[in-house]
Amino acid sequence: VFCVFKVSHYLLCFVPVGRCKAEWRPNNSPKLMDLLDDTVPGIGTYEDFNTIDWVREKSKDRDRHREIANKSKQSTVALLFSISDAFSGWLLMLLIGLMSGALAGGIDIAAHWMTDLKEGVCLNGFWFNHEHCCWASNETTFQERDKCPQWKSWAELMVGVSEGPGLYVVNYFMYVCWALLFAFLAVILVRAFAPYACGSGIPEIKTILSGFIIRGYLGKWTLIIKTITLVLAVSSGLSLGKEGPLVHVACCCANILCHFFTKYRRNEAKKREVLSAASAVGVSVAFGAPIGGVLFSLEEVSYYFPLKTLWRSFFAALVAAFTLRSINPFGNSRLVLFYVEFHTPWHLLELIPFVLLGIFGGLWGAFFIRANIAWCRLRKNTSLGHYPVLEVVVVTLLTALLAFPIEYTKMSSSELISELFNDCGLLDSSKLCGYTSNSGSTSGSVNATAANGLGARLAGPGLYTAMWQLALALVLKMVFTVVTFGMKVPSGLFIPSMLAIRHHERDIFRGWCSPGADCITPGLYAMVGAAACLGGVTRMTVSLVVIMFELTGGLEYIVPLMAAAMTSKWVADALGRESIYEAHIRLNGYPFLEAKEEFRHKTLATDVMRPRRGDPPVSVLTESGMTVEEVERLIADTTYSGFPVVISQQSPRLVGFVLRRDLVISLENARRHQEGVVSMSPILFTECDPPMSPSAPPAVKLRSILDLSPFTVTVHTAMEIVVDIFRKLGLRQCLVIQNGRLLGIITKKDILKHMAQMANRDPDSILFN
Repeated sequence: VFCVFKVSHYLLCFVPVGRCKAEWRPNNSPKLMDLLDDTVPGIGTYEDFNTIDWVREKSKDRDRHREIANKSKQSTVALLFSISDAFSGWLLMLLIGLMSGALAGGIDIAAHWMTDLKEGVCLNGFWFNHEHCCWASNETTFQERDKCPQWKSWAELMVGVSEGPGLYVVNYFMYVCWALLFAFLAVILVRAFAPYACGSGIPEIKTILSGFIIRGYLGKWTLIIKTITLVLAVSSGLSLGKEGPLVHVACCCANILCHFFTKYRRNEAKKREVLSAASAVGVSVAFGAPIGGVLFSLEEVSYYFPLKTLWRSFFAALVAAFTLRSINPFGNSRLVLFYVEFHTPWHLLELIPFVLLGIFGGLWGAFFIRANIAWCRLRKNTSLGHYPVLEVVVVTLLTALLAFPIEYTKMSSSELISELFNDCGLLDSSKLCGYTSNSGSTSGSVNATAANGLGARLAGPGLYTAMWQLALALVLKMVFTVVTFGMKVPSGLFIPSMLAIRHHERDIFRGWCSPGADCITPGLYAMVGAAACLGGVTRMTVSLVVIMFELTGGLEYIVPLMAAAMTSKWVADALGRESIYEAHIRLNGYPFLEAKEEFRHKTLATDVMRPRRGDPPVSVLTESGMTVEEVERLIADTTYSGFPVVISQQSPRLVGFVLRRDLVISLENARRHQEGVVSMSPILFTECDPPMSPSAPPAVKLRSILDLSPFTVTVHTAMEIVVDIFRKLGLRQCLVIQNGRLLGIITKKDILKHMAQMANRDPDSILFN
């Protein structure tokens, strides 16, 4: 390229190829504005409810690394800055682990205290829960270890009744009142201050990690309200858990702390690497399983999980688990209330009931997903959704009224799981350990039991009563969980559990059960049943087995857990491919492109691109020839997230792609800071400045915000290839061309609508709602 002009006689100037500069202009004409000279605030950011450009974000991060590396060789200060930049990721992980572990410990302590507050209060200090209140008492007996003079029920405090029907009625009434108060406060706080604090949060976090922007979902108000209302919701006795909400809490901590680190604050892709690690932290503090948390993040929620994110997730989960262990919220030196240890070996024939448990878990998971989605759809499409406070109050009232008479629904989910997981021993006073010895004595007689041996005991009448109560509790839990999950309070999925009766006098057991030895471990069946049911609902496999292994600390039970988890997934997948989280993503219309779902249809890019046949042509910008007024009118008349740039309307050869937000910010900045810009000022996306008359208004040069290498496909590209490109590169759109001419555009929502249409679903449901 040559720039030739004449001064005095003549002068020939050679400009390097690829750069074209028009330096000479009349003295009274202002210089063209190039946005590369100064970075305009807001350029490169995204609007709410939009998808990020993964390719551009990763390119920005590489350029930043390259610049830091080059500068580090020039001075000591730059070298120190380079070292601090490399260390900042690990520092951020440390802070996330500390903050999440501390919040989880506080939530556990507060929830345990408020759950016991429904039944009574400690006279030594109202801040003590029931267990801590009776620890220091010298008047507690072995048979009644949960009773001590320092702990008073509400009936004893209010009417002075310690026995009889009056005690039951007053305690029943106070239990229901406290439950209603906690649930009402939870839903009011969510509605008033942080609507995003409801639910489990995992479907939305999966969507955010895939590149979607939901402003405020991980903000400070959401964190504060979610933490407070999670304690209230769990304490109210509703059939929900805190596992999913703790993942949301950890991701809120990560998002807030990212704002203190420039490289994560200004790069959405880097921020999502941190959020993936935070998901692992949430599971680590929920189950006390750091390794299982890392695998959960990798298997279930993460969309982009590079190797360094694996290392940092492991470190953050380790710090969070250490912090929670230091707080010791349950006073048992464990990370969770229901930690157990089994050492009894299992028998080969027990694989049959383990597989049957897996089948039951898969059936339960498929039923739960369909029932819960049907109820949520009813809530969404009818007037029921207009009264969320009334719904929470009514469900809480019914739950409290039906839960109080039954011991296993009255206690919290964590206490119930702890009791079911626990293996019966000589000192257990639980009704589930109501065994009798051969001489007819009950397990309450320790001496007789010890004399006859623990393994020789048979199920007593008290145990059968407990089993009926447990079966009724299972039915109630199933029904209430279907209705509760998705209400406008923080709610996670509790772990359903099952129990087996220790009885080895049947003929089938005599061949492989040693006399006087433990034959069947009921707690093991409860653990395997819990894994099977949770696997059927969430479709987790590897991470679920590792989480359960970390809970029990028994390597010998990996095979039963794997058999149950795999069987549960097979059965549930046969009845429906979606997990509960993916089903809620589809119900809410989030633009989430599931990597597990295969695209098997033989369609082409021309079948999906817009505009379709009969539609107006695609809205484009030209690299020159348009004015500020024309571009602003195009922006006002459309809602597109970006515009292709072509050579001209007559020659629609593709030049690049510009984002709507970048265009708006650049035009506003030019009008505010560039002298002489008016509505008739030309817009230039060219590298060379065209000849302009001296009286023409100054041009606004926007080539710096133009993506010169947008992803393109031809009209004959198979859609299965296009879908793979979107999944693996995280694209938000690609352009359809033919021989260099722009024909249309395909966005992520276009693909999701096409996939829904091919699956005989409503394509218009793929809209954020």
